[in-house]
Amino acid sequence: AGLRDQRFTSLPKLTAAIVDRVSAYNDEPFQKRPGSRTSVFTTEEKPLLSPLPQVAYEISQWAYGRRVARNGHVSWARNYYSVPFEHIGSKVDLRITDRSLTVYRGDQRVTTHLLLPETAVNEYRTNDADLPAGDRYQQWDAARIRQWAERIGASTLVVINRIFESVAIDEQGLNPALAVLRLSRRYSAERVEAACRITLAGPVRSPRYAHVQPILATGQDQARPARTEPVEHGGYVRGASYYAGGTR
Repeated sequence: AGLRDQRFTSLPKLTAAIVDRVSAYNDEPFQKRPGSRTSVFTTEEKPLLSPLPQVAYEISQWAYGRRVARNGHVSWARNYYSVPFEHIGSKVDLRITDRSLTVYRGDQRVTTHLLLPETAVNEYRTNDADLPAGDRYQQWDAARIRQWAERIGASTLVVINRIFESVAIDEQGLNPALAVLRLSRRYSAERVEAACRITLAGPVRSPRYAHVQPILATGQDQARPARTEPVEHGGYVRGASYYAGGTR
């Protein structure tokens, strides 16, 4: 009996019946030549097939020309992913799927990370093998940043502390704090300290790079205090010697 003459109470039962019917059809001998559809596939067609890829095809998007930062990470969607240290300063391309982020330099795959969730902000995915050993390449955290600020000066430390106080978690304050401290690489530590002191004297409760940098760029931290003239109290009075030599 054909399949249309039967009733199936579930989709799996129908599927199994179709598989059995197709297999029986393919095994039927040819009428005008030796063999069957199954034997032709097994001996002639199957050896020519290429294996299926181990990973299913995924739709992806690309981001080109992303520079690897000095901390050995590249940014994507407000988060950061590590890249092997030998690529620091280079431009790389990112292939992003629903589950992963892959870094390419040219046609060379450099590294792959599981993608952070869309709700993550200022988080890091770091492979320990990507960064070399040594204190210079230690990851930044709030304690290390405060040590750097303390070496610059007391006012700078206050600015950095206020940045961390203004965020919900320390990780959200890492980049804003580092932006302020890295001004000491362009300007001197003394000037950054002076600019932070001026910023703290103003109305801004939570100073950031946008408040400190303009002071340095315009040289406000180097402005000399206005010269003050002595204040005279009363009018000009001639001394006794003036009147002693006068005539009546």
